[in-house]
Amino acid sequence: MHTQNPTDKQENAQSPQEPRGRLACVGLGMTLGSHITPLARSHIEQADVVFVAVSDNLVESWLNGMNADVRSLQPYYGKNKPRTTTYREWVDLMMAEVRAGKTVCGVFYGHPGVFAWSPHEAIRVARNEGFEAYMEPGISAEDCLYADIGFDPGRFGCQHFEASQLLACEHRINPMGYLVLWQVGVVGDLTVKRVSTGRDYRRLLIERLSEDYPSDHAIIIYRAATLPIERAEIRHMTLAELGEADLTPEHTVVLPPAKPLTLDSVMVERLKELDQRSLLSQETTHS
Repeated sequence: MHTQNPTDKQENAQSPQEPRGRLACVGLGMTLGSHITPLARSHIEQADVVFVAVSDNLVESWLNGMNADVRSLQPYYGKNKPRTTTYREWVDLMMAEVRAGKTVCGVFYGHPGVFAWSPHEAIRVARNEGFEAYMEPGISAEDCLYADIGFDPGRFGCQHFEASQLLACEHRINPMGYLVLWQVGVVGDLTVKRVSTGRDYRRLLIERLSEDYPSDHAIIIYRAATLPIERAEIRHMTLAELGEADLTPEHTVVLPPAKPLTLDSVMVERLKELDQRSLLSQETTHS
């Protein structure tokens, strides 16, 4: 009968555990080098593997200065290949390295949780499998939009819609507030394969918007700056001119309010009644 040597137990107790994988999805912000947070930079620098979902060689070169293993996710796009398939492949790639025990960082433009399916899904899968997973926010195009165009979404209210979803679904628009439409350059692409759609698709969008806005309503075409030497693109036109505008998926369309705020007189009176009750209650308590 074999008796285990006490030193064997000691060696087993001291043997290092296999490394436990972890995942961080971080945002670069919109302007290269200017918007990244210290924590996002730290995740990039300390990762074993960095996956970058940015179609810019300058960005990749910049990241190579922070980490020796930077892998582009751009080659997984394909002609006539649904973007949803590509995004699932991105999740699989990141999770394969996490499961192998590596510290993985996924790098995305702007905010990794805004108009980005893969970071949310990768974090969900990682957490469900018991791995640590984090999201580090970045400055999004929305944040830049408020600063560059110069409006406060809290003043009149603000609705945000992906343009194709607004067109295909029964959303209700409130023309008393701002309306922000994303990815208008690919509006109507239900196949999720195209990089642009034509004027006919935008005319359908104009038709939908014309239910709540006049054709001469002033709108804004916006694109955030991505380099420190660039300035944000801001174009003014009417709703009727949107169909002929030159747009990419990166352009955002902003519709300022078309109607003044209208008070709900019944609700205002109910609020006043609550104020009076509160005041009487305080007086009773202190008497």
